[in-house]
Amino acid sequence: MLGSEKQNRPSGSLVGFLDLGSSKNTCLIVAPDKPNKRSRLGASIVGASCMRSRGIKSGVVTDFDEAEHSVRACVSAAELMAGETLDTVTIAFSCGRLASEIFAATTDIQTGVVSGDDIARCSRGGRSYAVREGRRLVHMNQLNYRLDGQSGARSPRNMAARRLTADLHAVTADPEPLHNLAMLAGRCYLKVDGLVVAPYASAIAAASAQERQLGITVIDIGGGTVKIAQFAEGHFVRTEVISIGADHITSDIARTLQTPFAEAERIKALYGTLVSAQSDSHETFSYPLAGEEDSGLHQSSKASLSEIVSHRTAMIASLISERLDRSRVADLVGDKIVLTGGGSELVGMAEFMANHLGRSVRVARPSPQFALPENLSGPGFSTVVGMVAAGFSASGGLMRIENGEAPPTGYLGRVGRWLMTGL
Repeated sequence: MLGSEKQNRPSGSLVGFLDLGSSKNTCLIVAPDKPNKRSRLGASIVGASCMRSRGIKSGVVTDFDEAEHSVRACVSAAELMAGETLDTVTIAFSCGRLASEIFAATTDIQTGVVSGDDIARCSRGGRSYAVREGRRLVHMNQLNYRLDGQSGARSPRNMAARRLTADLHAVTADPEPLHNLAMLAGRCYLKVDGLVVAPYASAIAAASAQERQLGITVIDIGGGTVKIAQFAEGHFVRTEVISIGADHITSDIARTLQTPFAEAERIKALYGTLVSAQSDSHETFSYPLAGEEDSGLHQSSKASLSEIVSHRTAMIASLISERLDRSRVADLVGDKIVLTGGGSELVGMAEFMANHLGRSVRVARPSPQFALPENLSGPGFSTVVGMVAAGFSASGGLMRIENGEAPPTGYLGRVGRWLMTGL
């Protein structure tokens, strides 16, 4: 439960999770559940904070000073609630031009029986292949094993074969934006203990295990990015990030109405809709002009606002459609789409996207099975909740899987990735 008492909690047992976005920063501090008291989430949230983000745009650090100030404030508020100080954090990220690739890694079995060393050697070969162009491996999951060309072996250890092949899905990123995230954490006196691919985390929270098994596309509409994660047969098979988001809708409102960004955000939240009504042309709202806040208020119709919102959302839908159409796993994941993220809360978003994409669409918040407090249960918190769910196994242990590369110096030396399969 949120803000629970320490109750003889071991020093250093708390785990911090950070979702740093264009619109907001969210920090969760959790304590692993005791072996005799397991929850669906695998941990108890003891500290939480959500504050306006600064110095970060589309997942990329653009101003270290502003970003440091906003991250420090967010973490401090969560620490105050938890009553303890964080030393390390796991960070969700969508920067670095994320790229997905599916390929096969093969190794010969010298003894005729597959051993753990053979499986590890196959994985090392896959990691080496994934980083062949100098990018950083940030996530890799096994899709299938084949023994002498025959697929279907879920656990090949101790099976007779002459050749082992692993079908793998790898996600890579440019290393420099990740270094900047690590340096930002360092300026806040935090060490990066793990990195999570943000689209993956959102999908873990928003889509059910059954949906991921049957095939699903999860689209997280954030402030500065649209993040796509696709699943088939329970496996993470593709991700992509588009550098456009709900903040672009706000910017269009601000620019068209000539009102401050904060006021445009308020207008979008109160009156923004993708569902038109005949009365909209007659209903108006008031707002100040930028630089003339002390003067009289101006007015605009809800119909005009709806046109602004619909135009930008149609552009976002078109970009999403293009990316989905060129997906090589389209036949595997099916046509069902789950929307999440703060931008998905715009009135009429599910119906609008369904019409433009020609697919079944629903809006999802983090699964109720996680028993979250109400203020953390909205679609805008899917990423950070998914991080926690992905970070804890059913046995309560943190799942840290190192990426197998030579550890760099600095704060990225301890960077791992969190991976939970079969949630």
